[in-house]
Amino acid sequence: MQVSLNMIIGHNLGKPIMVDVFYKNNGVRKPVIIYAHGFAGFKDWGNFNLIANEFAIAGFTFLKFNFSYNGTTPDAPEDFTDLEAFGHNNYSKELEDLQVVIDWAKKEFASSRDVDPENLFLIGHSLGGGISIIKAAEEPSIKKLATWASISECITPWGNWPAEKLAEWKYSGVAYYQNSRTKQQMPLYYQLYEDYVNNSARLSIENSIKKLEIPILLCHGTQDEAVPLAKAEQLKQWQPRAQLFTIASDHVFGRKHPYSGSTVPAETQEVVNATVNFLSN
Repeated sequence: MQVSLNMIIGHNLGKPIMVDVFYKNNGVRKPVIIYAHGFAGFKDWGNFNLIANEFAIAGFTFLKFNFSYNGTTPDAPEDFTDLEAFGHNNYSKELEDLQVVIDWAKKEFASSRDVDPENLFLIGHSLGGGISIIKAAEEPSIKKLATWASISECITPWGNWPAEKLAEWKYSGVAYYQNSRTKQQMPLYYQLYEDYVNNSARLSIENSIKKLEIPILLCHGTQDEAVPLAKAEQLKQWQPRAQLFTIASDHVFGRKHPYSGSTVPAETQEVVNATVNFLSN
């Protein structure tokens, strides 16, 4: 097994993009899966190496990365030590990051005996699912798409805020999101909302998924409180050809961080198995 961790492959507005790559070096060219993490997440959340290894064993090249402005750093890839970066992240930056990763994979593995970068698939969790849907509609090289607990609108995390809080956000220029795990007060600068408004056509997940003609798998937990199952059903309504896979589980399919187990939770395993089957056919 070839495993390369915490490689810096590029930058976005001065912030590094770190990637991990997993694949079997057996002389067989394997499709590339690029995984996009969600809001207040990172590529290693919940010991994601276990999941990456599962996909590599199943015959894929698995690439996961940290969005450049997700608040982590190369020195602390699992901690939110750069809250200023987190506060200045937005949807457009994440789309740019994902494109950098796609372009890097195509170039890096162009002549590889083990990796087939012309066979590109996307998997995105939560906000990363929405970003992956939009990017798949923009990037013709994407052949298949799977989402895990995806959002249906780019309004994370402010979509349910009352008008008074939105007005205060605009007035002060910053609002704070409390990370339920770390208890950090994480800044969200008003530019996040402005990015959504100024790029509303591009950031329409509805319009993007309606355009897609590639195979799509929508995985969602029926007990998801963060992004209710209705969001997956909405995506399915917009794109009837998409496959919907549901499981009695939460937003992260039974995972947690930190995760010290040597195997993934049963719910996660079912989602991995469904995704492997989908991407293999």
